[in-house]
Amino acid sequence: MSSIPRRYHITTFGCQMNKADSERMAGILENMGFQFSEDPNQADLILYNTCSIRDNAEHKVYSYLGRQAKRKLQQPNLTLIVAGCVAQQEGEALLRRVPELDMVMGPQHANRLEDLLEQVFAGNQVVATEAVHIMEDITKPRRESQVTAWVNVIYGCNERCTYCIVPSVRGIEQSRTPEAIRAEMEELGRQGYKEVTLLGQNIDAYGRDLPGTTPEGRNLHTLTDLLYFVHDVPGIERIRFATSHPRYFTERLIRACQELPKVCEHFHIPFQSGDNEVLKAMARGYTHEKYRRIIDMIRHYMPDASISADAIVGFPGETEEQFENTLKLLEEISFDMLNTAAYSPRPGTPAAVWENQLSEEVKSDRLQRLNHLVSVKAAERSQRYLGRIEEVLVEEQNAKDPTQVMGRTRGNRLTFFTGDINQLKGQLVQVKITESRAFSLSGEAISVPQPALV
Repeated sequence: MSSIPRRYHITTFGCQMNKADSERMAGILENMGFQFSEDPNQADLILYNTCSIRDNAEHKVYSYLGRQAKRKLQQPNLTLIVAGCVAQQEGEALLRRVPELDMVMGPQHANRLEDLLEQVFAGNQVVATEAVHIMEDITKPRRESQVTAWVNVIYGCNERCTYCIVPSVRGIEQSRTPEAIRAEMEELGRQGYKEVTLLGQNIDAYGRDLPGTTPEGRNLHTLTDLLYFVHDVPGIERIRFATSHPRYFTERLIRACQELPKVCEHFHIPFQSGDNEVLKAMARGYTHEKYRRIIDMIRHYMPDASISADAIVGFPGETEEQFENTLKLLEEISFDMLNTAAYSPRPGTPAAVWENQLSEEVKSDRLQRLNHLVSVKAAERSQRYLGRIEEVLVEEQNAKDPTQVMGRTRGNRLTFFTGDINQLKGQLVQVKITESRAFSLSGEAISVPQPALV
């Protein structure tokens, strides 16, 4: 590499895991002497961290790549990288489709970016998609936020849901040690971060691959034990975790969330379908009755907890009656937030080759009907905040109104109120809620932290 600092740009598609991976890769690039560029067209290295969960995300990647491949014809020193799940899924086929690419790298190789780039700078095209044991990464990520941070606790997924490509592209479950997770959180606390979200594709599986059992016969390391272990990290005021799987969600975990004051009252537990036959075809490993029992248990211990989820409509063979069971579950539970999607066949998944695929028209119609109900129920749930005083962690200025700041309640509700971002960023502010919408709130600060006297 030249001694002149080169510029990089990362575009991230998809889930929180991808965002966390991108932060780590940005940290590696900056340790190598690269400087961040807001404008991809001014960057010397462009990395697309990709998602293959939905077909439209893949198409978007190829559209972006096409523009940069043309640019490389005029700028042969431009380095083009595709990382993440599309890279893992397509492998060498990506190089055949876009020969201008310098590297194709699966998510398990994010921590090896520097070593792989050395091969690229030596003149090689690199494909890194083989399964590897993920080594502990000592590189400091380049965090997008100065207030909240992602911390990976488990990589990969051992589930085999028939619609999901994640196990194929992210590999088997590999848990980080509690000590490594705590050390990363302690460093975040020293840097002034206030909130941490513990991340895992299936976070309830944390610790299954770590050695040791308790005298009672359960795994020595579980998500519940991890929450107790990291709860007292200095400086960290809030802890969240995602994404949970109903198959492994436990009462012991709920009791820990109730007991530990830093753990926020918010659970993200995808149900995917409200029909048992569809759940069986998806290989989810639970029934809608079990899911309801989990929600009832949460509301028993933590009546005001926010609950969000994911749902898929138009799964192969889904009948109108089965779809209506999903609507019924949403009516019964009244989620605070529901991420919805129409089923999208993914390469290499069992459901993609089934003959009972539904038409795009049917899937689109069901998605619209579900989204309408989601908005109605979320707006109803938001009403409970009116007149209440909520603790809001201020994260950013409101881009649409510079007189306002924005942050989240402990229940993960986005909240806006008048304030100076220079004074309030990273502060916990008591806000009286005066307006509720389906997915956000507005209010008035009733206690504003004063700057410390020097």
